Amino acid sequence: MSNRILGLHHITAIAGNAQRNFDFYTRVLGVRLVKKTVNFDDPGTYHFYYGNEVGAPGTILTFFPWEGIQSGYAGTGTASEIGYSVPGGSLGFWKDRFDQYKVTQGPTAERFGELYLPFQDPDGLKLALTESKTPDTRKAWTTNDVKEESATKGFHSITLTLKSIKGTVAVLTDIFGYKLLEQEGNRYRFVTDAVENAAIVDIIEDPEGKIGQVAGGTNHHVAFRVQDDKVLMEFREKIEKRGFNITPKIDRNYFYSLYFREPGGVLFEIATDNPGFATDESVAELGTNLRLPAQYESMRKQIEKQLPVLH
Repeated sequence: MSNRILGLHHITAIAGNAQRNFDFYTRVLGVRLVKKTVNFDDPGTYHFYYGNEVGAPGTILTFFPWEGIQSGYAGTGTASEIGYSVPGGSLGFWKDRFDQYKVTQGPTAERFGELYLPFQDPDGLKLALTESKTPDTRKAWTTNDVKEESATKGFHSITLTLKSIKGTVAVLTDIFGYKLLEQEGNRYRFVTDAVENAAIVDIIEDPEGKIGQVAGGTNHHVAFRVQDDKVLMEFREKIEKRGFNITPKIDRNYFYSLYFREPGGVLFEIATDNPGFATDESVAELGTNLRLPAQYESMRKQIEKQLPVLH
């Protein structure tokens, strides 16, 4: 199992106002800010990582909150919906909570025999809470308002919307080891048996669909998980042999990464479990301090002046 893709590692999206993003995810959705750092390519912008207590792979939703960015929209060529796993029977709690906080939500519905509740964050990012058929024993992060019986466990799935699924399916099945599980209309569900959770990729095929625009309120990329650097580089070789342009290994401080664009247009990343988020602060302190990559530490005062103050 150790040399396989281990489901989803993290998903990265784009937001506007940093405070609004922080408030929604930590207070309304009740996930933990596990790392507060900056965009490695734009140190004047935060990079927030939200997850469970330790930011375990498969729980990590990250954001680049670019102040004042124009709104994008999900469409073909994008990762169009993020699915979170929640305990059975908890969707009523979430519906009431979203009503209380005036969160845009849709009606509870069923997909592949699972109940789900679609909603949007303040930037319009599309998400869904799903009562998974697969037992989810992951330990949730809880708050005073969001208790264990309702709290999100981590990712359930990611949905890709594509004009044609053929090339993407080849990547998922031939390289990543996923298999087609079920089909409902033009939605195809692919799963890996390498892990129990965060193991689902849904693909919607929409040949006539409008091409999405990646900007505020949309997903930037989807990261798949591997155990370590050795496996990472094995996958680099496999992907390069298939003719894809793939980056060299990049050190993201908390994991190592490769990036390539899959045939449907979505930016894919492969990321390692190592070294994890508790490398520059303790588990108890995660997310409380601004952590900077070594190349920006000498610019800390200047960067702190540029970044919005979080309350």
